[in-house]
Amino acid sequence: MTIYFFSSKPYEQAPFAQANAAHGFTLEFGEAPLHAQNAALAQGAEAVCIFVNDRADAPALAKLAAQGCRLIALRCAGYNQVDLAAAAQLGLRVVRVPEYSPY
Repeated sequence: MTIYFFSSKPYEQAPFAQANAAHGFTLEFGEAPLHAQNAALAQGAEAVCIFVNDRADAPALAKLAAQGCRLIALRCAGYNQVDLAAAAQLGLRVVRVPEYSPY
């Protein structure tokens, strides 16, 4: 499985790669935030990982789904940037961080 990370920073990449070592997913990182005009950056990824400034609105989600994406994983607790109704309609699962650690 390939996971594309939108809005990723260089300091995030090593910890994600280390956490992935036991799982063997293919991780691809991009610094651009998700929006409908650049959803093609995740072409071929079955999952995308997004952050607070990414726009997972209906047009962006439709493009991701058309490319074969099936999962939207958020690196944040909030999910107001995701059109949940559109995601459900497109068969996209959405997961998020339930809360931030106090540590």
